[in-house]
Amino acid sequence: MNSFIKLFLLLFLVGSVSSCISKKKFTSLQTELDAANQDLGTVGEQVNKLTNQLSTCEQEKTRMQSSLGTVESNLKLREEQIQDLKDQIADIRSQRDKQLGQVSDLTTLSQSASENIKETLSQLEKKDEYIHLLQAAKTRADSINLALAVNLKSVLNQGIADDDVEVKVDKTVVFINLSDKMLYQTGSAIITPRATEVLGKIAEIIKSRPGLEVMVEGYTDNRSIRTDCYQDNWDLSVKRATSVVRELQTKYDVDPNRLIAAGRGEYNALAENTTPEGRSTNRRTRIIIMPKLDEFYDLLNPNMVPE
Repeated sequence: MNSFIKLFLLLFLVGSVSSCISKKKFTSLQTELDAANQDLGTVGEQVNKLTNQLSTCEQEKTRMQSSLGTVESNLKLREEQIQDLKDQIADIRSQRDKQLGQVSDLTTLSQSASENIKETLSQLEKKDEYIHLLQAAKTRADSINLALAVNLKSVLNQGIADDDVEVKVDKTVVFINLSDKMLYQTGSAIITPRATEVLGKIAEIIKSRPGLEVMVEGYTDNRSIRTDCYQDNWDLSVKRATSVVRELQTKYDVDPNRLIAAGRGEYNALAENTTPEGRSTNRRTRIIIMPKLDEFYDLLNPNMVPE
């Protein structure tokens, strides 16, 4: 600023007294003018430099403001995550307290029940023995069922069509599916002569294993039936199962205490009832051979586990 004032004064003096000043004075003033111009140029460069620095600073400011916004956004996200974790911790603690309360309620069990629980827990602590017991029980049950299924297939395959008899092992039981066309006269529960032969073979296997129970289940398709003898499919299925049970008892001397008759009607179908083949599949009688309840528990008796 001082340089600008100085330049102005010099120009004014030069203009005012140029006619009356000496050459030496003029030269001196010209020198000062040149110096002032030089200072002015230097000042201009400094102004440009400072202007560029100011622009750079403003750009840096903008960048830092953007970074600050990102940091604030990330901080907010972290705070939300922390709050979510706190909520989860609170929920887990609540569940833990609830479970502790349930455990506390168990103390109200009777002394007898408590002693049974202690005994059970004591047995469960013997992990290796318990696993050995279960493996042995499963092995024995599988062996019994496999042997039974093999015997039944061997006996029933003699002279009987495959599509009339099906023998399967399902978990702890062996079952035999028999088609209705082989067992009964059409639309009735009357046993056919051919069925008598099949039931005789099954009865021999059943009688050779007194530790097993036998359930006979009757099934029908969904075609409605109502006659003087049968009110509906439920009635027909029950009477068909009963006919088989009576045949096993009266003709083949199977102990009736081991026999169960049940009718399932048109329900629990194996196939769609929209085709003749499907309806034929659904019209079946199932003979289920299964261990008696006490025999099943004997399999889990520690004293019967093989060494």
